[in-house]
Amino acid sequence: MPETGHETAAQPPLVMGYRHRLPVRITHWLNLVILAVMLGSGLQIFNAHPSLYWGDRSDPGQAWLSIEARRTEGGSLRGVTRLAGYEVETTGVLGVSAGRDGAEARGFPAWATIPGPRWLAMGRRWHLFFAWLLVLNGLVYVTYSLLSRHLTRDLLPSLPELKGLGRSLREHLSPRRLRAQSTRGYNPLQKLAYLVVVFVLGPLVLLSGLTMSPWLDSVFPVLLDLFGGRQSARSIHFVAAFAFVGFLLLHLAMVLLVGPVNHVRAMLTGRLQIRRSSQ
Repeated sequence: MPETGHETAAQPPLVMGYRHRLPVRITHWLNLVILAVMLGSGLQIFNAHPSLYWGDRSDPGQAWLSIEARRTEGGSLRGVTRLAGYEVETTGVLGVSAGRDGAEARGFPAWATIPGPRWLAMGRRWHLFFAWLLVLNGLVYVTYSLLSRHLTRDLLPSLPELKGLGRSLREHLSPRRLRAQSTRGYNPLQKLAYLVVVFVLGPLVLLSGLTMSPWLDSVFPVLLDLFGGRQSARSIHFVAAFAFVGFLLLHLAMVLLVGPVNHVRAMLTGRLQIRRSSQ
């Protein structure tokens, strides 16, 4: 959307509308930092055993996902990622990546983990600390959304909106129509995506993470039954975490598509530049 204040008969004037309230903006940016640290520290933990299984056992050869380092006949290291029986060479990124002393055998590379060097104990500390920050930040957001009616007013799609999902999808395929629609508020696909992230992915990541704690399993054995075993919980935790990553990448792509300056400014100041006719 062009950002100009000139008025024409065909082009209504641009005005500043208030879009995002302060609690929404604060929790949004905190989530960005928290999730980034949790992802990096989680990959540090994953590197201690870069394989995933279903059930309660980590039987060798039964992993549905495995990131491995293999030594070739010539003595060099080769990174291999195995998914559901299929293997792909991933040397340089997964399995084997560049280290201080040359090629290094590790699941995810140092630039993707927190901390960068191998340090499982510190990775666990970072992950647990920021996990509780994520829970507190989420509780603040949900409580505010309920009390302010942000949830019912802005995020819950109406029946007509649900019936118009096809139209909303077509708008997403047209950058021009998507930019015009973005000034009118959340579209149905956005609403459903945010609801799934807040009320499905968030609790799933939390509960599956808790299930990996032997102490909590002894207190709440129902967690193991819920996820079908500790290894299943670890797999679900990993998949849900990367679903978060997928959502964030898609969210970033949409912001870049509809106008990054306008929408990032709205998430910083609360005010979005819109056409008067779209209010």
